Amino acid sequence: MLLVECSNIKKSFGDRSILDIESLKVYSQDIIGIVGINGVGKTTLINILCQRLQSDEGNVKLYGTYSYISQLEGPESTSITNEMASRFNVESIWNESMSGGEKTRFKLAHALSQNSMLIFADEPTSNMDIDGIELMEKSFKKYKGALVLISHDRNFLDGLCNKILEIEYGRIKIYNGNYSDYAAQKVKERERDEFEYEEYIKEKKRLKSVISDAKQKVESIKTAPKRMGNSEARLHKMGGQKAKANIERAVKNIEKRIEHLEVKEKPKEQVTIKLDIEDSNKLHSKIVIEGKNITKAFDKKMILDNAEFSIYNTSKVALIGPNGCGKSTLIKMIMDNDKSIRIAKGANIGYFSQAIDILKENYTIIENVMESSIHDETFARILLARLLFKREDIYKKVSVLSGGERVKVSFAKMLLQNINLLILDEPTNYMDINSLEVVENVLKDYYSTLLFVSHDRRFVESIADNIMTIENHKIKMFKGNYNEYLESKNKYKYNDKEEIENEIFILQNRLSEVIGRLSMPSKKDDVVALDEEYNELLLRLKELKTNLSK
Repeated sequence: MLLVECSNIKKSFGDRSILDIESLKVYSQDIIGIVGINGVGKTTLINILCQRLQSDEGNVKLYGTYSYISQLEGPESTSITNEMASRFNVESIWNESMSGGEKTRFKLAHALSQNSMLIFADEPTSNMDIDGIELMEKSFKKYKGALVLISHDRNFLDGLCNKILEIEYGRIKIYNGNYSDYAAQKVKERERDEFEYEEYIKEKKRLKSVISDAKQKVESIKTAPKRMGNSEARLHKMGGQKAKANIERAVKNIEKRIEHLEVKEKPKEQVTIKLDIEDSNKLHSKIVIEGKNITKAFDKKMILDNAEFSIYNTSKVALIGPNGCGKSTLIKMIMDNDKSIRIAKGANIGYFSQAIDILKENYTIIENVMESSIHDETFARILLARLLFKREDIYKKVSVLSGGERVKVSFAKMLLQNINLLILDEPTNYMDINSLEVVENVLKDYYSTLLFVSHDRRFVESIADNIMTIENHKIKMFKGNYNEYLESKNKYKYNDKEEIENEIFILQNRLSEVIGRLSMPSKKDDVVALDEEYNELLLRLKELKTNLSK
């Protein structure tokens, strides 16, 4: 079933053209992930598709109902049912004092409760912890309508999407499959472009060689020998001129063939960026950061209670956990030289904070990054180019940059400093996937110590060799990557028989309550949500009883 249909869409802001789309259709079975660099027009596109924004030219037809989950705006309604509030672990009434993650859960709960035919979602995973993102992914999988969403979370796009829509230079291109399928197709496109370029150069070189040989033949046509008579010389000259004319005509034809060859541009090479640390700047301590007897509370809320941890030299540690568990608090304590935390002597910390406060507004991008750089400007330009700041872009003032662009400049500035210990607090927020993958590759090759907070599962999977969590006010360290951590977590999740029996008892009571309300629903009851909860409870109980019998 066709839900959205648009044609000849054009949109500009000032003298800058943002979108130029010939045709786009969204069907009821589509789950479309929109990707593209920061500022390319992703949010503009979904706002035009749902008619919240008028295009300069073209037509948009929207069939049926839709819901909208905005990254920055408030919810479409300030209340949700108690069932949905319970399901998404939020209050049923909107409150501005909610955390970022709670606000997103509330918007998600409201959007799903509308039973609309289509949901538009703009960066729905922002401010969500890993558990929240997985809950959202699970909820969207059960949703029966179409989805059009913007996200920089590659695991999220992989788990949901059956189409990827790429925006580049105002134009769109749709790829079938999830994000990994899209990435594989992009690799094949690049390989094909490289092959076609090589064939173009080869053919052009061959034709030029033919021309060169032909011109040499023209020069080798000799004048008549002196011993010839006038008549013979005239005939010789006429024959030579005729041959020369034929060759020159052939040369002109070949030159035209060269002119009519389809020009293939050389694909741009992706320069690898490595952060080299001078021997004199390397840390030699076995333990780089160590905490003992760490206690922290805010009013009556306990964050850390007599916790301890050790981070070893050259390890890459991902600090993960639910919103509010104390990740940013611990990072701040490290940066503030808390008395319970010891940092190795000689550590030069490169710190990336969510506040993005290391940039000077009136400086250009290149001035900002070079202000404290130990690398030359050529290297800085290469890094900026890989983060999609090219040519004249580097002379833009920071004051005119978007949030995502500021994140990238801050990151570049920090990486170019004289550092041997990196501490990153949510570096992936608002960064486009292209830049995210560049940062990922840089950090993979970074051979000094790294501590970072992130809710991006793919980012954690790719980089971390140690996992650090905050649970029950204690800090736990796991030696291994993220997938190994998950396997270990699942293995020991149900070892406590008493815990399983208690959870079964609670769920059975809730199941009885849901069955009762389904059999005699009141006007306030959301029967569809109750039915979904009923099925989820049955599945959960089955899983727990299976674990209990092992």
